[in-house]
Amino acid sequence: MKRLLIIPAAALALAFGACEEETTIGSSIVDDELSIVIDSNFTISGRTVETGAVQSRTLTQLIGSIDNKDFGSLSSTVVTQFMPASSIDTTGISLSDIDSMKLVMRMDKNAFTGDSIVPMGVNVYRLNRALPSPIYSDFSPADYFNPSDKLGSAVYSASAIGQSDTVAASAYRYIEVGMPKELAYEIFNAYKENSADFANPDAFVDKVFPGVYISNSYGSGRVSRVTQTMMRMFYHYTYVDETTKRDTTIYKIGNYMAVTPEVVTNNNIRLRMSDKIVSRLNAGENMIVAPAGVEVEFTFPAREIIDKYKAGKAQASVVNTLSMTIPADTIGNPEGIPAPPYVLLVLASKKDEFFANNQLPDNKTSFYAAYNSTNNCYSFTAMRQYLLDLLDKEEITADDVTFRLCPVDVEFETTGSSYWDYGTTESALVPYVQGPAMVKISLDKAKISFTYSNQTINY
Repeated sequence: MKRLLIIPAAALALAFGACEEETTIGSSIVDDELSIVIDSNFTISGRTVETGAVQSRTLTQLIGSIDNKDFGSLSSTVVTQFMPASSIDTTGISLSDIDSMKLVMRMDKNAFTGDSIVPMGVNVYRLNRALPSPIYSDFSPADYFNPSDKLGSAVYSASAIGQSDTVAASAYRYIEVGMPKELAYEIFNAYKENSADFANPDAFVDKVFPGVYISNSYGSGRVSRVTQTMMRMFYHYTYVDETTKRDTTIYKIGNYMAVTPEVVTNNNIRLRMSDKIVSRLNAGENMIVAPAGVEVEFTFPAREIIDKYKAGKAQASVVNTLSMTIPADTIGNPEGIPAPPYVLLVLASKKDEFFANNQLPDNKTSFYAAYNSTNNCYSFTAMRQYLLDLLDKEEITADDVTFRLCPVDVEFETTGSSYWDYGTTESALVPYVQGPAMVKISLDKAKISFTYSNQTINY
């Protein structure tokens, strides 16, 4: 659909002249016309393509497995290194004061897909060398650990049934895996012998502790999103009051190491899409399935838009806006698997570069949109600069108009200096590996809106 709005320049002069003194300046152009052209008669064609292996680039660790007839089978294990504590309390502490050590994984109480009650097991193994970087979702840890070097195991659920009222009311759930006391001794002694090895994660990984591999030991029916992982030591010491000569035992907890942005961590993902999904894809439907499943590639009609603009432009023309809305319908399933919360729209030729360099959308070759659950769509409203850049090119190639629609997670940071002066801004866009997600993309119903202004000057 194309619409033309004509606004006489005289009307603009009256609007401004009402508050000004009488003047003859500009009187020679009062008969000029300003027209705004709105064109939405464009179509998109595309196809579903495999996402391929992705870099997690997130601290969220996905653990567990799920088999859903509407989605498919998904399992994820974790490999991770640790950032060591820069200082460890060793004053007056001996090995005999160390009580225990645990690997603690914290997750929000609703951060899972599947059955909250079903018991599931994890095994934790010691890595035997540093992880590669970059690392991808199809990584196999087989050559990085010895199955006989198991540090611990645990059974967990996402439910608080049978727990205390305090645990039930908490916003978090925990997976706690007991570690050998010998590991605590090892870390403690390593710090006393050479604390410099704890000054940076590379030295710590190479000389002290390479990290862990966390696998599913048994059970299926849930994948959980862990947002914080740490190695925690429990110890005590005796305090003697010199006045009363009484001994007091002090119990303390020390976080020896934790997963932070500075270290390598990865979700090792295995996804087999269900027969239902595969059948729909074979029938020509376009879908996004995550993590590391399929995404959508399409040709944006930039050439057609530019041709119409050049054919309709007047003596003075200005591109006003370019936007695109893509319908995206959730796929019904009993587990409530959602649509990806965000998608990245990026030139296909620049996708790998975007993620490898930790880029943010520039509204020229990359854009992002949040899922609108009310209107079931993703909307990209700031594509004007992309078109302006194409207008300056002598030749438009396939690389300039071929886009990928990729599921992502967006991380935000708070900006501002006070309670009254703050906001949020995007700090990172990472491939979506936080759990199962799927959505149907209707390219044939996508709406592109292009507006530009023409001014005709009558001399």
